[in-house]
Amino acid sequence: MLLVGLTGGIATGKSTVSRLFVECGGRLIDADVLAREVVAPGRPALQQIVTAFGKDMLRPDGTLDRDRLGKAVFGDAKKLARLNAIVHPYVAVEQERRCREIAAQTPHAVVIYDAALLIEANARIRMDRLLIVTADEQTQIARLKNRDHLSTENARTRIAAQMPLAEKVKLADYVIDGTLPLEKLRAEVRRIYDDLTRQA
Repeated sequence: MLLVGLTGGIATGKSTVSRLFVECGGRLIDADVLAREVVAPGRPALQQIVTAFGKDMLRPDGTLDRDRLGKAVFGDAKKLARLNAIVHPYVAVEQERRCREIAAQTPHAVVIYDAALLIEANARIRMDRLLIVTADEQTQIARLKNRDHLSTENARTRIAAQMPLAEKVKLADYVIDGTLPLEKLRAEVRRIYDDLTRQA
């Protein structure tokens, strides 16, 4: 099995690229899905979040109010670090469990681990290869305005809050331009997938 970390910047096209890898036959593990699962009611991460940030982070039904929590930590490096210190270890355990399951079923699988904060969470050390999806800032801003209905200023703030793409690219084994037309992007993903399959 080959574990490939897929990351990039906000609105660079990571989700599209990961979907194209699945089209090729890759197995996908999505860190966002894992992060939602580990904070479900009854899970220890949720209790730790309540202890750290207060009961008002819960909705009336006992689930995590992700929007409220996001507003509480966004722009506050200490609070964000505290939240990540709670959630990331549980996500790592779940990711490794899923990898074991996939390896047992398909020993030579290419597993794509799609994680926005892969490098920041130091999860890169668990990966066999690192793939970065890039886009120019104007494209990122346009996509954020369209997708999340953000103002230009808010879009720039979100981009600036992340580790610069240029720094991520320096660590990459593969770089994919997320602004390519879909068919060219599909061909590029296929080329990389075939290369990864030879290594798996």
